[in-house]
Amino acid sequence: MRRRFLLSVTITDLSGLVLSFAAANWLLLGSPYPWSVQLRGLAIGESVVPFGWILLGSGIAASLVSARTWVRSSPRPSYGRAFGIVAMTGSFAAIVIALVRPFYSNSLLGTTLAIWLGLAITHRALRRRRPWSEAMIVITEEKQLIDDLRNGAHADVVAVYDPSGEPPDAGALDGATLVVDLRPVLSDTMAQFVSSWDLAGLPVRSLVPTYEEHTGRMPIVHLAEGWELTAPVSRNDYANVKRALDVFLVTITAPLWLSLGAVLWAAVRLDSRGAAIYRQARVGKGGKLFVLYKFRTMIEDAERDGPQFATADDSRLTRTGRWLRRFRIDEVPQLWNVAKGDLSLVGPRPERPVFTAQFERTIPFYRYRHLVRPGVTGWAQVNYGYADGEASTVDKLTYDLFYVKHMSPWLDAQILGKSVWTVLSGFGAQ
Repeated sequence: MRRRFLLSVTITDLSGLVLSFAAANWLLLGSPYPWSVQLRGLAIGESVVPFGWILLGSGIAASLVSARTWVRSSPRPSYGRAFGIVAMTGSFAAIVIALVRPFYSNSLLGTTLAIWLGLAITHRALRRRRPWSEAMIVITEEKQLIDDLRNGAHADVVAVYDPSGEPPDAGALDGATLVVDLRPVLSDTMAQFVSSWDLAGLPVRSLVPTYEEHTGRMPIVHLAEGWELTAPVSRNDYANVKRALDVFLVTITAPLWLSLGAVLWAAVRLDSRGAAIYRQARVGKGGKLFVLYKFRTMIEDAERDGPQFATADDSRLTRTGRWLRRFRIDEVPQLWNVAKGDLSLVGPRPERPVFTAQFERTIPFYRYRHLVRPGVTGWAQVNYGYADGEASTVDKLTYDLFYVKHMSPWLDAQILGKSVWTVLSGFGAQ
């Protein structure tokens, strides 16, 4: 069902691109048919048609990139993706035009993309009125996982059955997906029911990947000895190139973040007493300590009573610090940590040693978040926000471990996109 949804969105987008190109031709060149357009009495259709193919090819490429960044999470027709697809299409088309040098028209390109953006936003607005959802019958005894699924925007939990009990009536499924928790032992009748349902070619899914897809979280209760995390990390080829990508991105954006950093440094110094750059020990990959840099957002001696969790509305925040926290630009100096190799651009946020030691004693599998290099931003940051205690740290850990298991360039692109939106808008998880 998820694939059908993605395919329908992509086909609708590309159909909109074709219509937009025809409309732009009509508005600017007098005919909706590119092969028959004339300009100043000259037939230029043969030149316009290749330009249209370049736009369509760029649109297909942009749609594929957008679809891949959904990774294992549930797709949702968001307006941000509409802007992203249109922007990528324009960029890809510009690159092809620069390389091939065919006929092109800036006005035709701009008009096509503007009309297409309007159509993309319109069809997403219509789809969001009736969101995509997956009806499911779940066989499990884990109440918390069921509650999390029910809170998911695209999971419709129709009924829940005990693995050791009697199976549901076949008619009760009525087109729903059968989701099975493979951890507990199924009763004989339940096992026979699941087997017969699968052999009949009807949809049967395991609970763990279904839970991950609909929540973007790792079900910690289903981890055995941690090999479910260490094995994917050891086989992940992306980890070998991630460091090079970090250095490249930090280097090419250095003029921007260095200029912004200079302005923020002055703002922090003028607002309150104390150094503008705050240094703090954090735990990195493999449990190694490093010094993390950030702009100071709190008053001096904010921790005179000992280490404390930071919260979104912390009373210790300065006026400038509150603004920096809202847009998350207090973390600009951490790009220097990325250049040094302490951090990655994306990864689990590094924690302080005192809290790490505490959580490793009390929270199962907490140390597995150190399998990868920590990040300036992360999957937990864009989905959950601040953790101000052990209970919320456990919730946040489910997102961090999801990232550890599924780390990929597509997931990183999704996280960076959400983080940029938070910086530009001031809204979203912190």
